[in-house]
Amino acid sequence: MLLVLGMAAMLWGIGMVMGVSRQARLTLMGGLLALVLLLQFALPDGHPVREATGQSPALWLILTGAVALILGYSRFVRALRSRTTTEPAEQAPKPSGSFSDTELERYARHIVLRELGGPGQKRLKQAKVLVIGAGGLGAPALQYLAAVGVGTIGVIDDDVVENANLQRQVIHRDADIGVPKVFSAQMAMEAQNPNVTVRPYNRRLTADIAAELFADYDLILDGTDNFETRYLANETAVKLGKPLISGALAQWEGQLSVFHPADTGPCYQCIFPEAPPPGLAPSCSEAGVIGPLPGVVGSMMAVEAVKLITGAGAVLKGEMLIYDALYGESRKITLSKRADCPVCGTGAA
Repeated sequence: MLLVLGMAAMLWGIGMVMGVSRQARLTLMGGLLALVLLLQFALPDGHPVREATGQSPALWLILTGAVALILGYSRFVRALRSRTTTEPAEQAPKPSGSFSDTELERYARHIVLRELGGPGQKRLKQAKVLVIGAGGLGAPALQYLAAVGVGTIGVIDDDVVENANLQRQVIHRDADIGVPKVFSAQMAMEAQNPNVTVRPYNRRLTADIAAELFADYDLILDGTDNFETRYLANETAVKLGKPLISGALAQWEGQLSVFHPADTGPCYQCIFPEAPPPGLAPSCSEAGVIGPLPGVVGSMMAVEAVKLITGAGAVLKGEMLIYDALYGESRKITLSKRADCPVCGTGAA
C-alpha cells in the first residue's frame, strides 16, 4: 500500500510542476485507485503484484469509500457556495428612509446642500444601484456609492484581484490578491459604510441572467472593458427602461455618458453601432492606463448616479464628457439617436 501511495504522491507532484489542472490530477488518482482495486480482486493470493500493492482488498475498498465520501461532500459544499454567490439575489425590501443619529452626522454635508437636502439623502438610502465590473472604473464608483449612502449596491464580476490591478483599482488591497473582486469590494464598502447593503455576484454578466438581475435595480453603471458585455448591458437596460451610466478608459483619456432612451437621447449602440476590429481598441493591459484616471472617471460615474437618483442638476443624457488627463482638458460632445438603431430605434424588436 505504501508503494501505491508513494506513486500517487509522486504523480500528483509531477502534475503540479507541469501545470496539469487539479481536475486532471484527480482523474489520474481515480484511475490509479481503480487499477489497484482491479489488481486486488483479479490476481490470486500471493501474486507479487498483489503483494506489492497491499494484498488487502477490504482495506482498499474502505479507502475508496472514504475518498468518495470526502469528494462528494466537497462538491456539495462548493455547489451550495456557488448558489449563494453567483445567483442573482432575491428582491429584498428597500431600506427604511429613517436615519440614525450616526447616519445624520455622516451625511451632514449632503443634507446642507440645497440640491440634495434630507429628501435627496432619503432617496439615496432607498435606491438600488448595480455596478458591472469591480475593476478600474468600478472601484472608485463602488467606493463613492457606498460612501454617499446608496442603500443597496450590487456588483457583478467574475475576476479575481491580481497584483497588476493595484496600480489603479484602489478598492482592493495587496492582501486581497487572489480573492474574487466582488468579495474584496464588498469588504471595503461594508468597512467604509456599514449602513449599506452590498450584493456580490461572483460571475460574468450573461444574457441568461441579465434581465432578471437588472430588473431588481434602479439604475446600472457599466465599468467593463469589453464590447460584448457593454452591448449586452445596453440592450438589457433599454428593454427594461433603466438608465445606463457608461464609462471607458484608454491610456490618458476617459469618456462618460448616460444612456436612457426611455427618457431622452440615444443608447450606447446608437453611438457605437458595432465593436471595432481587434487591435483598434486595445485593453488597458495592452495599451496601458495612468493609475489615477479610472479614479477620475469612476468618481464622475458615481456623481451621475447621485444626480439621477436625487434629481439634482443635469445628467449627461445625450452628451458625452471626454477627459484628457495628459493635457488637463475636458470637452463635451452632443450625441444623437439613430432611427435605424437595432436596440432603441423605430425598428427595434
